[in-house]
Amino acid sequence: MLRDAKQRCGIIAKESTSLEEELKDIRRNCSSPELDDSFDMSDAFYFCRRGIESIVDDEVTKCFTAEELESWNLLTRSNYNFNHISSRLTVLWGLGVVIRYGFLLPLRLTLAITGVGLLVVLTAMIGFLPNGRMKNFLSEKVHLMCYRICVRALTAIITYHHSENKPKNGGICVANHTSPIDVIILASDGCYAMVGQIHGGLMGLIQRSMVKACPHIWFERSEVKDRHLVAKRLSDHVKDKSKLPILIFPEGTCINNTSVMMFKKGSFEIGSTVYPVAIKYDPRFGEAFWNSSQFGMMNYLLRMMSSWAIVCSVWYLPPMIRQEGEDAMQFANRVKAAIARQGGLVDLLWDGGLKRGKVKDTFKEEQQKLYSKILVGTQEVRSRS
Repeated sequence: MLRDAKQRCGIIAKESTSLEEELKDIRRNCSSPELDDSFDMSDAFYFCRRGIESIVDDEVTKCFTAEELESWNLLTRSNYNFNHISSRLTVLWGLGVVIRYGFLLPLRLTLAITGVGLLVVLTAMIGFLPNGRMKNFLSEKVHLMCYRICVRALTAIITYHHSENKPKNGGICVANHTSPIDVIILASDGCYAMVGQIHGGLMGLIQRSMVKACPHIWFERSEVKDRHLVAKRLSDHVKDKSKLPILIFPEGTCINNTSVMMFKKGSFEIGSTVYPVAIKYDPRFGEAFWNSSQFGMMNYLLRMMSSWAIVCSVWYLPPMIRQEGEDAMQFANRVKAAIARQGGLVDLLWDGGLKRGKVKDTFKEEQQKLYSKILVGTQEVRSRS
């Protein structure tokens, strides 16, 4: 428990004190004992210290690298500092390499090719059937069968909790995002309408086949940036109670399964019932996080299929609706907090877009405004007295 508390607190122990209290404490130890209506050079110490703390214990950047395990688990990527522990463990690791690459990997590749091939062929065939119950029934069975074959290709050991809360037609399923396989982890237990950008190559072929059998929502690259068009397509889909629930990952990027970052508010503006889902992977047997800046898709899948297993737990949370007087962002934060609490993840307010972009100027201006309010407020109090 103590170890978990230290991990949650990070490298630097921080007390929950306000900016005003910290400035008073700094000035108390310097020349100025009290806050006044002018800038004091000692105030810079607070911002310098906070800046250094943010660099040393950056809670954002470390969310985009694979979680480092405390012990080595016979996978060299589990401990980057591993060199040599003992001859016995080295022999055991070598035997594991032979098993993983010589036996498990070919078997898993065969299953993956079989699952994807069946998905493309069978969904394309179902697409020729007229719309109706029979087509929907066959489409559901084919999707479940193919996704479960793909799950076997990863040797995924999945534990589903509270299945009575599984998403229903006409709703939106939102989940934390760790890996592209999040889709097959959830879709192997129930059918969903996927949302995404249209791709080319093999992925495009799979998308075109799937949409023939089931009303998935694919967007052209130029349409993705049109928020009104995206919202309308999603709204039209959920209004039809005969269509499958939409599966969305509001973070918009993969996080390393230690935290949940800011949910984009678009999917929470529609006004439909939201079904939160928490996904938690066990990294001791295989790292599911996809670091797209370090590994390409094929390299990532090869590492996944050459690991021992993908172990995870999935919790279906009770459905949530937007409350009266609650805006979309507040609703998104409430859903995110519920997912983080259930999955044992750290709830962060930062935008996952920081993975590739720079910090917005508004974040910098917040501290400046807070500091100026303290000085202005002190001046007003003095003038009244």
